Amino acid sequence: MAQRSRQEGPRARSRPAPGSRLALLGCVLALAVVALGAFTRLVDAGLGCPDWPGCYGHLLWPRADHEVMQANASFPDMPVDHDKTWPEMIHRYLAGGLGLLVAALALVAWRHRRRRGQPFRLPLLLLALVVAQALLGMWTVTLRLWPQVVVAHLLGGLLTLTLLALLTQRLFHLRWRLTLPELGRLHSLRPWLWLALLMTLVQIALGGWTTANYAAVACPDLPTCQGRWLPAMDLAQGFDLFHRPGPSHLGGRLDNEARVAIHYSHRLGALLTLIAVGTLCALLWWRAGFAAARRMAALLGTLLLVQLALGLANVLLHFPVWVAVAHNLGAALLLVTLASLAHRVHTATPHSEGG
Repeated sequence: MAQRSRQEGPRARSRPAPGSRLALLGCVLALAVVALGAFTRLVDAGLGCPDWPGCYGHLLWPRADHEVMQANASFPDMPVDHDKTWPEMIHRYLAGGLGLLVAALALVAWRHRRRRGQPFRLPLLLLALVVAQALLGMWTVTLRLWPQVVVAHLLGGLLTLTLLALLTQRLFHLRWRLTLPELGRLHSLRPWLWLALLMTLVQIALGGWTTANYAAVACPDLPTCQGRWLPAMDLAQGFDLFHRPGPSHLGGRLDNEARVAIHYSHRLGALLTLIAVGTLCALLWWRAGFAAARRMAALLGTLLLVQLALGLANVLLHFPVWVAVAHNLGAALLLVTLASLAHRVHTATPHSEGG
């Protein structure tokens, strides 16, 4: 019996933990919420429904003629635009479905909290995060697209997706088992990994600040900006994080030089991120050298090049919505991949551990 237990133990530990498939579904749903949120923001539908949580007082949105007339009478300064109501409400319902799924994950974690290897604090953190996201979604509407709230909502959505991806990996027990030399070479890359992750987060925040302040079109040319290598910029106004919310921030409230400062900073951030993540890819390939590290380097490098191409296409094609949405998704996937690499580095064990 003892021999049988030793043989079945590792196999039992390799089985996915309870909630693994639910977490994987959560990743797919979170990615859809991020994509639709980007689409809603980019087509100026963030105020497609001026009230919350309904839309002009409806569970969906006003469709019949008499409903539209009543909605227009109730909100004369924000008449119904069906091209903007449906993205906003579908985004809200998808986000609500994701919140229920995360609540289910927290319940599963609570029920199996005494099970060895079952994550418990991470699902509870995710539940707290989606509650905060719901508040930020409400404030996005009630504060009329105040850029600080819009960016916080964007970062919260990406953090939710990233934590769901990490939870999925933990529930499926995905980690690297390496030789001691491989483990040593991998750990030597930690400073580069954290630098790449930090630069990616800063660049995503800059991208969110760019769209929230409608600064994407401030530099319509490449490689210059408005025909200059160093255009006139107002950094103080462009990055004033303490200005109060106004009546509405739809369309932006900054002047040209402030928007140029934001866009130009985003371009510089893209260059620094390209260097940081590109260096990490090269080190993963040449210094770490083992097969799994090279696969991760290839994936990171591909995502990085696609992001660069999408960023250039945004400007050259005059910012089509589908390219901008793809650029947002690319940023999300790059962040998730870097966080997954950090998880693999943190949890990697030598071959001898665990049999």
